[in-house]
Amino acid sequence: MAAELHQTIFMAKQERHKNLFLNYKNLSMFPVELLKDEGLQFLERLYMKRNSLTTLPDNLAQKLPNLIELYLHSNNIVIIPEAIGNLARLQSLDLSNNALQLLCPEIGRLRSLRHLRLSNNQLKCLPPEIGDLQDLETLDVAVNQLASLPERLHRCPSLQNLTADHNLLSHVPRQLCWLRRLNQLSMAANRLTFLPLDLGRSRELQFVFVDNNVNLKGLPSYLYNKVIGCSGCGVSSFVAERDMGEALGEALAGLPAEVKVIGSQADNVVPLEELALRTLHRLYHRRPAGLSLPPPISLPKSLLDLLQFPLGHCHRCSQAMFTTVYPKLFPLRDTALAGVHRRTTVSFVAYCCSSHCLRTFNLQG
Repeated sequence: MAAELHQTIFMAKQERHKNLFLNYKNLSMFPVELLKDEGLQFLERLYMKRNSLTTLPDNLAQKLPNLIELYLHSNNIVIIPEAIGNLARLQSLDLSNNALQLLCPEIGRLRSLRHLRLSNNQLKCLPPEIGDLQDLETLDVAVNQLASLPERLHRCPSLQNLTADHNLLSHVPRQLCWLRRLNQLSMAANRLTFLPLDLGRSRELQFVFVDNNVNLKGLPSYLYNKVIGCSGCGVSSFVAERDMGEALGEALAGLPAEVKVIGSQADNVVPLEELALRTLHRLYHRRPAGLSLPPPISLPKSLLDLLQFPLGHCHRCSQAMFTTVYPKLFPLRDTALAGVHRRTTVSFVAYCCSSHCLRTFNLQG
């Protein structure tokens, strides 16, 4: 095997190969032949899947400076050196099925990176610096031990596919709703209790998979025209036989903590705090010509945060909401989606800004 490996690398150097396949070579250490002399300056794609590597050399970028794709699937890699950030041209990095417990912040220096695959590791957190990857299109962190995702993920404007199945996630960062190019979000088999009210507002988001989140009892109604995977979520089938009011109470169990008031159809007056915030929001976001306002930064931080990140928008009139919602339950069995997805144990919960919008909102209209 050693002779064969040596011959393969020798030929790659002699013939200036751009692709080098070292899969299934039973390697426990990175081949020194790749790092001798000038290395393989011309190599663009290195495949080293199904070996027994435990780490990478610090001078990898120095010896293989033109790497575009690096595939290390199914090794025993425990740590990635900080020097990984020096691979300036790297576009695809596959570290799936390894033993990673930490991911170094220098990963954020891979500014050309488009595909990052970290599934089947032992990661408990991701560095915020992932948010610096402006060109990142695919992020797969399924089957890890993540309790949260970096809020700075919303700074990845190119992100199209986010997979985080089989982790310990209790919520979806609301900032993910700002990812205008996100097409597929998969967070099956986590501990989700609710989804952001605006999830699905973007037309680009077409696929949402949240199967087997047993405490997830409601879905934002903006998802009604998307491809949704939600089997194994929510209340059990016997809810259909129970009082609708009790079922509504269960469906709202996971409302965000920011909600201070749950309005009912009988309420005719919106709380003063809510009205004040809506007025400020309109002033700062739709400022009439000639109106002079102090800069928003002069506001208290708690108020500024609310104005910048409303709880959601009314599903009837798109009015921003801050402290109160008027929920309306739509059992999936009563919608057109029941026949499409063959799932009836999950309900859509629509959120409105007033009792008037509550009465006039219809999921199918």
